[in-house]
Amino acid sequence: MTLLVLAGTSDARLLLQGLQNIDVIASLAGVTRSPVDLPAITRKGGFGGVDGFRDYLIATGIKGVIDATHPFAGKMTQTAAMVCAELGLPHVILQRPEWVADVGDDWYFIDNVVESAKFIPEGATVFLGTGRQTLHEFSCLAGRKLFARVIDPPKPPVLAGFKGTFLVGSPPFTIAEEVALFREKSIDWLVVKNAGGQKSRSKLDAARELGLPVVMINRPKLPAADVVSSVDEALRWVKGQGW
Repeated sequence: MTLLVLAGTSDARLLLQGLQNIDVIASLAGVTRSPVDLPAITRKGGFGGVDGFRDYLIATGIKGVIDATHPFAGKMTQTAAMVCAELGLPHVILQRPEWVADVGDDWYFIDNVVESAKFIPEGATVFLGTGRQTLHEFSCLAGRKLFARVIDPPKPPVLAGFKGTFLVGSPPFTIAEEVALFREKSIDWLVVKNAGGQKSRSKLDAARELGLPVVMINRPKLPAADVVSSVDEALRWVKGQGW
């Protein structure tokens, strides 16, 4: 029986390490140009929508799917849930808990990037810790000075759709490094997606230390499906399916 793991997160990598004795295929969307190798047979690139995903599962003989994609990979998550339900395949979503505001945090929650303009005044200097895929949406912040951190140097199509300065870097970053960066760039506001996890939380801790307000983009709603919040829970789910 072959298990498909929709990967792309550090949790997915840890999960795959725990599945070494199982026939498993990992799938990467191909968003990052040079991803770290995974401890499993790995395919890269999209599936070609709902029909392509269905055809792949059938042709490859997949008997179960673990969706361990990024919490904001909403389209893939919806597709996986729908197709697995249609085919009657065991399916679970592994999604780490959201970040929760604590004492000293000044967070403003939004569902859509456009709403950020309601909170961030013109003239503000803004750090976008949201990844490069949705940077074009921040055209709503015209009149603000924007900095965006990306893992890969951006290609011209992205440059054409974003009016701001790119900072290239790959997490994790320490709180001290984030504090130093925010001070150097005179950051007034931070914008992040509520991805959760410890690896990229340091920017939120730095914002708290500096008293910076944060615009927090809420996650897309999950489809009707089994959901676990840790790698250990996902491994127990696999065992419960008889692998």
